[in-house]
Amino acid sequence: MKPQSLSSSVVLLFAVACGLAVGNVYYAQPLLDAMADAFALSPATIGIVITLTQVGYGVGLVLLVPLGDLLNRRRLIVSQTLLSAVALLMIGLAPNSVWLLLGMTLTGLLAVVTQVLVAYAATLAIPAQRGRVVGVVTSGIVVGILLARTVAGGMADLAGWRAIYWLSAGLTLLMALLLLRVLPKHEDPQPASTYRALIASVFVLFKEEPVLRQRALLALLTFASAMVLWTPMVLPLAAPPLSLSHSEIGLFGLAGAAGALAAARAGHLADRGLGQWVSGLSLLLMLGSWLPIALTQSSLWALLLGVITLDLGLQAVHVTSQSMIYSVRPEAQSRLTAGYMLFYSIGSALGSIGSTAMYAWAGWTAVCLLGAAINTVALLYWWKTLAPQPRGEGACSLTTEARR
Repeated sequence: MKPQSLSSSVVLLFAVACGLAVGNVYYAQPLLDAMADAFALSPATIGIVITLTQVGYGVGLVLLVPLGDLLNRRRLIVSQTLLSAVALLMIGLAPNSVWLLLGMTLTGLLAVVTQVLVAYAATLAIPAQRGRVVGVVTSGIVVGILLARTVAGGMADLAGWRAIYWLSAGLTLLMALLLLRVLPKHEDPQPASTYRALIASVFVLFKEEPVLRQRALLALLTFASAMVLWTPMVLPLAAPPLSLSHSEIGLFGLAGAAGALAAARAGHLADRGLGQWVSGLSLLLMLGSWLPIALTQSSLWALLLGVITLDLGLQAVHVTSQSMIYSVRPEAQSRLTAGYMLFYSIGSALGSIGSTAMYAWAGWTAVCLLGAAINTVALLYWWKTLAPQPRGEGACSLTTEARR
């Protein structure tokens, strides 16, 4: 299928579908204390709920997302969306922690439909439009992540922590029907290949493309830092002296969404060749955000400022990275997405389990020091990637691919 100029309504549908799907992974964050009470899990171990979801997401990135370069993407996307609704019902009806964790893992596994959608949108868009389209669709993902916390917190106060999963199951089913109607019914045949060769080629891309290696490692570090904030944040906010409700805690997701939306133009700047410097400034913003975040227990306004700043920087780096990666191998965008987002998932899982353990061990200040340390490493690594690359490394592989 040849690239085409996508209408705003279609791009918006992609963004909403991505936001809804990825939100399923993050509803649990403001509900961890309620889940811990319901299933008798300790504060030190409740982070396993988020970690297993991210593990499922990582497995899906490796095993499911590359299928977008092999199978009919319309059928693939609709099938994953329908199965996601089933996994959400499993969580909502979970009688014990085993079923809860199984449902969370399957939800993470199937939520990778977001990445199939992003790669598909990039494939459908004309090159001059690609950065903007990726920026809008990726903004839908980040807004979905952040609003998930707000909606989940409000629903928990109204009807208990399970209610959000029942609601999302219904909305996910509705989205599957919309996608079935709107996505193109005809696609160009995909290149003949075996599933094993397809999965192996994901790791070959890491060997051949320096920009994928660099941006994947930045994704690991930046999303680990973000999860260091978002996963344990409910614990000090729900505890005395703050004692905020789930709805009040969830409102901080709105602040993060504002920061994410402000970064939507990062893809446009990347299209103009400014991706590296957008990344550097964004990493500086993320590092600086930890100072006000550290003041959370004395000033919620400081936390608000820190949340907006951190998510602005996170989204700008993420959109810029994806725009740079998708320009490398247009014929392998699903596999590029899988490789890049695998590191995102690893970083998110490590940040989630590490931050709750750190909070249990040494409190909120230690959590903030951990987040700042990770961001410092990310900034130093970005600076290192500015060094000139050996000539011909990426170009050689592209030439080889063209000759095939």
